[in-house]
Amino acid sequence: MKDVPTYLPEGTILPCNLPREDARDAFICLTANSLAELPSGFVIGSASLRRQSQILYRYPSLKVVNLRGNVQTRLTKLKNGDVHATLLALAGLKRLNMVENVTSILSMEEMLPAVAQGAIGIACRSNDDKMMEYLSSLNHEDTRSAVACEREFLAMLDGNCQTPIAAYAHRDKDGSCSFRGLLATPYGSKVYETTRTGPYSFDDMVEMGKDARHELKAKAGPGFYGCLQWKE
Repeated sequence: MKDVPTYLPEGTILPCNLPREDARDAFICLTANSLAELPSGFVIGSASLRRQSQILYRYPSLKVVNLRGNVQTRLTKLKNGDVHATLLALAGLKRLNMVENVTSILSMEEMLPAVAQGAIGIACRSNDDKMMEYLSSLNHEDTRSAVACEREFLAMLDGNCQTPIAAYAHRDKDGSCSFRGLLATPYGSKVYETTRTGPYSFDDMVEMGKDARHELKAKAGPGFYGCLQWKE
């Protein structure tokens, strides 16, 4: 779901999400156990602006470079010494049965995930009642509500703008929805964050994401990014 455009083609809907896998990011390194242990000047490989900005915001002495390719290619580059460490989605590593490569798992406080990371969605035509009935039996409503909340927060941005934005909604120990969203500059010089708590219901969570979106829009201002186009 994290690769699905915010605005779907007309006549297409997303009525179904499967149970969400762990949404956290994994730290992978051959010489240290965490980002905090890396010496000044060490190189982190990541093609994700979201990860780059959060790393540099918390650890400005580190260097971040683009690291592209599939999971196997990135791990090979790490082993060959092209970079000292990298970050990958834990969900992807679990689904590939490659968790043995994980050095440690980053907390949500240290690295907020991409919108809908770890979630799988199934789309269908909006007028296909029979298919929607089939999908309703597969749908995991907790995940669908969380994904809708996060994607509503993401809707502040133009879909063509590569922008560091992160969000995570989940059911807390009291059964409520706990939401956190983040908007940053590409190199982490400015980071805006917001949190929300409210009822764990689809409509309430969509409103929660929208409200958080408006808050960060006001904080960041219209000139925050040259490529930014606020959406309403």
